[in-house]
Amino acid sequence: MTARTWPCCRLRLAPIAAVLLLLCLTTSLLGGLWLNAGCWGTRSDQIKLGTNDLAGDDPSWGPHKMAVIVPFRDRFNELLQFLPHLHQFLSHQRIRHHIYIMNQVDGLRFAIDWVWNKRTHLFANRFNRASLINAGVLLTANDTDYIAMHDVDLLPLNDDLNYSYPASGPYHLSAPSLHPLYHYPTFVGGILLLTKKQFHLCNGLSNRYWGWGREDDEFYRRIQEAGLKLFFATLTVLQVFRPDGITTGYETFHHIHDPSRRRDQKRIGEQRRVQFIRDRETGVSTVRFRLLTTTKLRIHSAPCTVYSVQLYCNRSQTPWCEIPKK
Repeated sequence: MTARTWPCCRLRLAPIAAVLLLLCLTTSLLGGLWLNAGCWGTRSDQIKLGTNDLAGDDPSWGPHKMAVIVPFRDRFNELLQFLPHLHQFLSHQRIRHHIYIMNQVDGLRFAIDWVWNKRTHLFANRFNRASLINAGVLLTANDTDYIAMHDVDLLPLNDDLNYSYPASGPYHLSAPSLHPLYHYPTFVGGILLLTKKQFHLCNGLSNRYWGWGREDDEFYRRIQEAGLKLFFATLTVLQVFRPDGITTGYETFHHIHDPSRRRDQKRIGEQRRVQFIRDRETGVSTVRFRLLTTTKLRIHSAPCTVYSVQLYCNRSQTPWCEIPKK
């Protein structure tokens, strides 16, 4: 190419360069929206991270690796705080771990009444938390040997909270005496650690709980029936271990839930009755979902894997997975 043709080429390339620059800027501005739009990114059937992705062969980190399974939908602001905080907290304890965001991207339980008394409201917990956890356990089966069922809006603050391998049985970190909101004795929500074997002994969680609440209460009954009975530092026999000697009380965790977001507590038809019944038909062995994308993400150098999944709804058994349109 001669020197006389270069100006012409520059003129032809200038519009292309401008389009590419605009595309890059637009992608950067919209980067935070991919969680709600289906999680664009690397797609694979399984992301397998080696045990040396955090600590190499340092034996002080121990032989076990934890999958932090975080049910998620439309909570990006919370995720921005949660991911770097928890990654730093666990690394300080030298816990081998990887955080998995279970991002529900289907339309189920999503079409809630957005207008209430002529005002527009945001809704939280518009998902099936239990099914997302079941799916997360299956997707991380080859990489980790224990799990933390972990809410995205609950940040541990006390360094004495121990995320180590729960060899003796389920370990409930966010105990009723420590959780900022829920204080009844059989509460096992928030943050619960189990080995994969313990989780499967319970057949995971029920898939019937669409919307907010009750799935962890039903899971407590599964723990009871699985015979995972352990002793706490009281005269009462409980079904889970809980932290002992924590003196920070309700200040042990930071709850970052936005009070302006209304919880999805709508109960439809038989859902009002079924929510109190022990489910002996569904669990991790029956959960059905479709993995759409697998995306590696870092927020302030904290890594995670985002699984974007579509859940299946058996409408003959749980028609309340959808909200009737008015």
